[in-house]
Amino acid sequence: MAPNPVYAIGDIHGQLEMLQEALVRIEQDGGADARIVFLGDYTDRGPQSREVIDLLLRGQADGRNWIFLRGNHDQMCSMFMEEYPRNDARLFVGYHWLHPRIGGIETLKSYGMDVAEGDRIYQVHSQARNAVPKAHLEFLAGLKSFHQEDGILFVHAGIRPGIALDQQDPDDLIWIRDEFLTYREPHPQVVVHGHTHVAMPEHHGNRINLDTGAGYGHALTAAVFEGTQCWILDQDDRKPLTRKPET
Repeated sequence: MAPNPVYAIGDIHGQLEMLQEALVRIEQDGGADARIVFLGDYTDRGPQSREVIDLLLRGQADGRNWIFLRGNHDQMCSMFMEEYPRNDARLFVGYHWLHPRIGGIETLKSYGMDVAEGDRIYQVHSQARNAVPKAHLEFLAGLKSFHQEDGILFVHAGIRPGIALDQQDPDDLIWIRDEFLTYREPHPQVVVHGHTHVAMPEHHGNRINLDTGAGYGHALTAAVFEGTQCWILDQDDRKPLTRKPET
């Protein structure tokens, strides 16, 4: 008997229409009760972060079988919105959530705010605390670090190889790149992740990358898993995701 299917959606980054289309594809494949793991990065870069979170909260309130993981952008947004704004230590020197390359300005715009070059952080922070609903802050603060089932570990960015899951640095789970992406040996479970965008979904045997750059206007990927077998959902059908030859 095949395992119950579980679906996954890559990094959304404020792309409401893409998310709606992905959810339609999933419902066509697995019905209204399909279990979905969202890999994080709901906010930033795209134009409708607020509307994305509204949609996810409605699904949660309706009892949908949805699992929400934390992305690094969700953490940066949440840290900025604390009583005293903080900056994530994993960012490059000189970067912060409102840096043009990060996308926080687009997120605040979705809440009706315009951030100008001469604005001070404390002014923006005060306005943002009034503009962003408490339910959205609670959603961002309550996201999960990972989800496991049927031989798969779902996580936003990846894991540090050779470290037990309960010993992983939570920041690695949402930020790691090179040490994880270049590792070729098997992990204890197949790792399904986003965070590092690629042109097409990639299967590397020990990991599967579903971030296809929605934050930059590219596609948002939805996939279905039965055990460790993976298919990508396009407009018409499932397409098997086969292992990419390593160079």
